[in-house]
Order: sequence, then structure tokens, then C-alpha cells
Amino acid sequence: MALAAQDVVGESLIWDDRLRRLVWVDIVGRRIQTLDPVTGEHRIWPVAGQPTSIGLAADGGAIVGMQRHICRWDWEGEPEPLVEVEPHAPANRLNEGVVGPDGAFWVGTMVNNIGERDEPLDVPSAEGRLYRFTTDGALALVSHDRFGITNTLVFPRGDRLITADTLTNTIFSYRIDHDPIRLSDRRVVVEGFPRGYPDGSCLDAEGFVWNARVAGGGCLLRFAPDGRIDRVVDLPCSWPTSCAFGGPELATLFVTSARFTMPPEHLASAPQEGGLFAFEPGVRGLPEHRFGRSSTV
Repeated sequence: MALAAQDVVGESLIWDDRLRRLVWVDIVGRRIQTLDPVTGEHRIWPVAGQPTSIGLAADGGAIVGMQRHICRWDWEGEPEPLVEVEPHAPANRLNEGVVGPDGAFWVGTMVNNIGERDEPLDVPSAEGRLYRFTTDGALALVSHDRFGITNTLVFPRGDRLITADTLTNTIFSYRIDHDPIRLSDRRVVVEGFPRGYPDGSCLDAEGFVWNARVAGGGCLLRFAPDGRIDRVVDLPCSWPTSCAFGGPELATLFVTSARFTMPPEHLASAPQEGGLFAFEPGVRGLPEHRFGRSSTV
């Protein structure tokens, strides 16, 4: 284990190549964190709301998905709201969010599944949608498709997006159309994989997707963009939530996890739940995209 973080819901793990550190959030723990894996320096920024995702900005700051707003954050104080997402749907919250190769922040919504006392709530219907937020402050709906729990946002090519619905245990591939940017040509690439449910993912330099299998999956699934399963890597936690390549030459794969809903007797026998894990998979990762800087060819 790289760090006994004890995250309630660790999520949105990314690698800051400039400062050589991992960055992630704990949604229910209401904190943003960094870890230098070489020195072991672990920093924590408590925040008032629930941070659901985070991305790096080209100017050195960060873009943060909070419960209802996309925010700007400069590594101190509270994230500053830039736009409210779905003001017409107060029962919804943000979930997965990443910076894409176009320099925009791609983010999904879902019916809120966390109560006022941090208790789990049911998701009664598929009300989640996908959005794209750009540096000019524009927020655009990119698909009319509905999701139970939006998760996984990776871009295997400049014209394709891979995303998931955790609730239905399905991973999809979309074509990215331009002028305006919209998603079309939805294809199911992985469906019904029997270990857990799809949570966060990352892409390696060979073009394969690594997907964290939450809610009892206890593993990472590596698959090709067409859905061909390459391998399954077991992990010493039952709820892995997100993953990212980091460290020298992006050769280490780091994984966050959760302990949400787990009873005290289970945590007493499995204190590693909610930890940060690391292993070398034999392939390298790709640099993170930054908000406001396009790398699309």
C-alpha cells in the first residue's frame, strides 16, 4: 500500500507531472489531497462541500467538481464556483470529471446518493448526463443519453470517448462529433463483467483502458477500446475507485479506494480499505491533460 489514506470515497486520481505528485479527492471525507510518492509527503486540504473530481489547469491551478458546481481552485481556501450544473435538477450532483485532450473539463451528473449525514441513498432512476465546460465559461450538454451513475471518461482517440454507467455495469464508446461538440454512435464495449461495477479509468501508452471495479470487484480490468479484455489485476481492497499512472516515466499505476458503507467489523479486519495502492503493470501511462490547453491534433 502506498498510503493508508483511509478515504471514505477516494476518487479522481491524477498525476501532476510538474510537481511530481498524485492528486485526488475524498468525496465523503470532504478533502483534496496530494502525495509525493518519493518523499511520502501527504498534504490534505479540507473543504466545506463534497469534491467529486479534480483536474489540473494549464496555469498551475485546478478545476474541481463540487457537489453542484464546477469550481476554480488555487491550492488554498475554498474552491470558487464558476458555474452551477443542472440548476433545474436539485436532486442531482456531479460525479466523474476529467480534463480532456481538448483542454475542456468533461463531467457527468447523477441522482445524489449521499445523505445529509453521509448515509448512502438509493439511486431511483437514471437522471445523469454528460457535459463539457470550457475556459470561456460555457457549459454544454454533449449527449441526451441518461446514466444511472456517470463514471469513467477516457479518450482513446481524438474522436472517441469511453464512458460508463456504474448502475447498469456497462461501458460505452462514443464518437465525438464537432461543430458543435456532441456524442453519437454509442456502442457497448464491456457489459456485465462479473466482478464489481465500473468506476474510474485511465489510459496507458499502448491504448488500453484500465478500469477500477468498485463495490466488491477488488480488481482492475484492462481492456482494448473495442472491448477485448486483456487482463485482470487483483487488488488488496474490495472497492477500488480510480487509477492513474505516475512516478518516474509514468511506470507505476496508482489506485484509490473507498470504505463507504463498510461496517466497523469489516474495517477492523481489513484496515487497508480506503487506502492508496501502487504496482508496476509493465506498461507506461500518458501525461494528464490540463484545463485550457488543447493537445488534440
